[in-house]
Amino acid sequence: MGAITPRTTDTTSEEPSYDEGMQVQPRLVLLVEDEETITAPLTEALEREGFRADVTRSIADGLAAARARQPDIVLLDVMLPDGSGFDLLRELRANGRIPVIMLTARGEEADRVLGLELGADDYVVKPFSARELVARIRAVLRRTSELAGPAAPAQLQIGDLDLDSAARTATLDGEPLELTRKEFDLLALLMSHAGAVVSRERLIDEVWDVNWFGSTKTLDVHVSGLRKKLGDDPADPRYLHTVRGVGFRFADSVEPGGA
Repeated sequence: MGAITPRTTDTTSEEPSYDEGMQVQPRLVLLVEDEETITAPLTEALEREGFRADVTRSIADGLAAARARQPDIVLLDVMLPDGSGFDLLRELRANGRIPVIMLTARGEEADRVLGLELGADDYVVKPFSARELVARIRAVLRRTSELAGPAAPAQLQIGDLDLDSAARTATLDGEPLELTRKEFDLLALLMSHAGAVVSRERLIDEVWDVNWFGSTKTLDVHVSGLRKKLGDDPADPRYLHTVRGVGFRFADSVEPGGA
């Protein structure tokens, strides 16, 4: 099964530049949504804002379109005629790293947390304004383009833990760590500031978005998942330490193979 990856675009600025004599391909938004009352005005709004928009109305068609068209971002409804959008999200994450924003009428925290745990980049609850959604699309595209920016070392090593931000891989004692997108982003940010306390607010701002409106409990869920994969005992951690009331600190040195 071929990998699904975002199309290559120039990311030196927030939006593509249009110099005289040079045409830049508009970014492609794949909308997987079966409600015409949403797709029609949203497609119009996206195109008005300089995006291209393709619409599919089922999991099967959405997956086929993602493979064939290599969109820059996917807007994914949770309730689809042939199943749950979470199933399509799993497929997208298993085969690539296209940014995904979930669209849903569900407002329950459990649904939001599930989507984020599965690797969604943001979560928008219906009804929403087209203006807000476009702003979120731009924020996600900017954030994913700037991930592991030039200020952070490409490769980091602490004890038995190695992280390669360019390849987006991490290994512990030589074994690959299966991390979600957010777990990897948290690990990269914390390791790049090893020894220093990183506040909860900064983690949310940089890993999610400064305008993200979700619960801070989502951060705790991801930190807990990351700790489990690192084999850390929360009561006596080797790597990831909680600084109560402030945030988290990643150890700047760990004895390899230590307990």
